[in-house]
Amino acid sequence: MFDSYARNIDYLRVSVTNRCNLRCKYCMPEEGIEDLGHANILTLEEIAHLVRVAARIGIQKIRLTGGEPLVRKNITKLIGDIAQIPQINDIAITTNGMLFADMAEDLKAAGLTRVNFSLDSLDEERFKYITRRGSLKTVVRSISKAMEIGMAPIKINTVVMKGINDDEILDFVELAKKMPLHVRFIEFMPVGDLPFYKTDRVVTVSEIREIIEQKYDLHKGANVQGNGPAKCYQIRGGMGSVGFISAMSDHFCGECNRIRMTADGKLRGCLFGKQEFNLKLALQNQASDEKMAEIFCRAIREKPNRHHMNEGWGADNKRKMYQIGG
Repeated sequence: MFDSYARNIDYLRVSVTNRCNLRCKYCMPEEGIEDLGHANILTLEEIAHLVRVAARIGIQKIRLTGGEPLVRKNITKLIGDIAQIPQINDIAITTNGMLFADMAEDLKAAGLTRVNFSLDSLDEERFKYITRRGSLKTVVRSISKAMEIGMAPIKINTVVMKGINDDEILDFVELAKKMPLHVRFIEFMPVGDLPFYKTDRVVTVSEIREIIEQKYDLHKGANVQGNGPAKCYQIRGGMGSVGFISAMSDHFCGECNRIRMTADGKLRGCLFGKQEFNLKLALQNQASDEKMAEIFCRAIREKPNRHHMNEGWGADNKRKMYQIGG
């Protein structure tokens, strides 16, 4: 289905929980967040039902997010249910990698096709500083497991923060050169624990590329399967690729193909927008599939033409990324 700006919206990002087993400084407060409670979130059966409705109006690709999606009990069953929907041809997940290794084979067997790992440091102590808990070795084991079972492409999402991890940019490029991994450098955005966000911590994509190209030869032609906004480049002589997501310095809204569904059943046309459509209430009111399809259609029709994140998250925007879905 096309929105009002002639963008083909065929991608639904589904947050299955707002809970997480890490406390990344830029995302979530150290003390954690209030649990929504089972009564206030969509059941797995409701999520699968809503994906079936969305598929009827043109959604073909699903990404499960959180919080950390793998902390949601029976997530493998949900993937299996979504995989049975004929129109859905891509089921991906974004994870911090803390639980993936032990679940990987079951997730793939259920129908998971791709995985993205959020990883902001290759140094154990710095990893613990950023995440406040967890183990880098555990994440590395998960990435290795994804390669072992043949998941592809495997993407690494790295948020670059000046004075925090910008001295590791070349280490991540070297990782993508030596292994069939696709590292995507993401500009720091004001979407999580806002006291940690500072504009002088933003490293722009042009600055990141300048650092990389002093040592590596990048060239276009990286054909990396995915539904996201990264501009990808091959590393000459390398196995993987690098990509750049310029959310702050050069927005890519004109190419956006997604809508988002939160764990508590709200539909959003834009991560940074404030408008939401209440699918959970529609389910509680026993709305027909036709009525729910119309809610999806309205969210797509009223999807904004671009974000205004550079003006700040805004006090009237009550939700953070972990509440919407990363």
